[in-house]
Amino acid sequence: MRRREFFGVFGIVVAWPLAARAQQRDRIRQIGLLSPFSESDPETKARLAAFKQRLEQLGWSEGRNIKIEYRFSEGNPERTRAAAAELVALAPDLIVAYANPAVSALKPVTSTVPIVFTQVSDPVGSGFVKDLAHPGGNITRFHSFEPAIGGKWLEVLKQIAPSVRRVAVVHDPRIAANVSFFRAAESASSSLGVADIGPCDQCR
Repeated sequence: MRRREFFGVFGIVVAWPLAARAQQRDRIRQIGLLSPFSESDPETKARLAAFKQRLEQLGWSEGRNIKIEYRFSEGNPERTRAAAAELVALAPDLIVAYANPAVSALKPVTSTVPIVFTQVSDPVGSGFVKDLAHPGGNITRFHSFEPAIGGKWLEVLKQIAPSVRRVAVVHDPRIAANVSFFRAAESASSSLGVADIGPCDQCR
């Protein structure tokens, strides 16, 4: 799905719970936005611009009928957890969560505030939703990658460097999606001629 189409759908999903909860149209709605990335990152800036543009197209304008509380934790898990608690304490109408760490931080601190996530991998395996068709609870989603793509990444590596026989995978094993990616790569390794694949703490 192209970026423009992606954010078109994302904007509709975001607008729906805001509209559904609206009792008085003149009340300013509040959106919390939690990202584990840096606010200055070019990709983050592009995604936020597209997000706000689509909200504008749907009639939601910052300073007029919505207020957005932004939190960027720049890859720091403690800051991500603290930011999640801060946003929930504000009792927003909706929280937008970018990537697995943001959803992991939000899930334990609220079961009532609607959460829409994006850039998330393996939401079922990560425990964010019950299943993709019927997520249940207060969390709904767009997910970026199927776990099987881990094998595709290894395949691309072999296409770039056919002589590679040993591969070290650098990842955070505390994130369930990362473990799924690694297992998919591990499963594909023998058929791709990789004799040894392991997480970086097993490198020799």
